[in-house]
Amino acid sequence: MGNHLAESQSLYPMWKRAFDVALALASIVFFAIPMLITAIAVRVTSPGPAIYWSERVGRNNQLFWMPKFRSMRTSAPAVATHLLQDPDSYLTPIGSFLRKTSLDELPQLYCILVGHMSFVGPRPALYNQDDLIALRTECGVSALLPGLTGWAQVNGRDELAIPAKVRLDEEYLRRQSFLFDCRILVLTALKVIGRRGVIH
Repeated sequence: MGNHLAESQSLYPMWKRAFDVALALASIVFFAIPMLITAIAVRVTSPGPAIYWSERVGRNNQLFWMPKFRSMRTSAPAVATHLLQDPDSYLTPIGSFLRKTSLDELPQLYCILVGHMSFVGPRPALYNQDDLIALRTECGVSALLPGLTGWAQVNGRDELAIPAKVRLDEEYLRRQSFLFDCRILVLTALKVIGRRGVIH
């Protein structure tokens, strides 16, 4: 039994990567039309590009560029939303809708295909979120590939303080498995449908 479990755990990274690529390709096909409509809607309702690229922290604190459909005006500072004094004033006319439905996250399928992200993992920090980066590094969470969704995402998302997020990221680090990933994906879908846990 112990050998079987050890073998299963050793194959987990390979299965996780294969699952990520297959699901990303299927998602791109499925969401192709919604993504095209979203891109057009962003351009029509607000001056600026449809895609916003932000510098993020990946596995082992390596930086990469992550795309999102732009939900903020081009004048918005490049900081985490919770650090803005009045985040709503920076939202585009459809920005709140994009965030509540998580449509703004769809371009990150590209990051999953190229291996910068996974479907499940800790959400990638901005390059200047020093407190979050330091805590994750201290707990070993920085060794994980960041995710489109994660254990913290389905347990509070924007409502969580940074220490609470890192505790959940650390729990995922200890418990990670293919079945646990599937559970998080199902919970994510339910959260998106219910539009819960998103402040801005």
